[in-house]
Amino acid sequence: QVQLVESGGGLVQPGGSLRLSCAASGIIFSIKTMGWYRQAPGKERELVAYIPSGSDPNYADSVKGRFTISRDNAKNTVYLQMNSLKPEDTGVYYCNADIRSLTMSRVYWGQGTQVTVSS
Repeated sequence: QVQLVESGGGLVQPGGSLRLSCAASGIIFSIKTMGWYRQAPGKERELVAYIPSGSDPNYADSVKGRFTISRDNAKNTVYLQMNSLKPEDTGVYYCNADIRSLTMSRVYWGQGTQVTVSS
């Protein structure tokens, strides 16, 4: 069974950095697109960044120039390097991946990791 597990969240001061990781496990043939979403308190979940296989990454305007998404296909892992963090970046960050297994292809979600930016 395919599973996504996030790590790297925590408490950081404004201007600080964090790196989130999301590793996919299970029987995986390929991962087409991997991305990150976040949900701030009282707000809807929003797309942060995504990176298709063999293509360029895309970012929400609010994080451009500060966040970098990357992937290690050998490890079935996607990363989100977050620099110059702001309080408004606070929220639960969810990994998302479009994964093709031996039996089907569908979107998977991680359980989320909390990121809190506060002084």
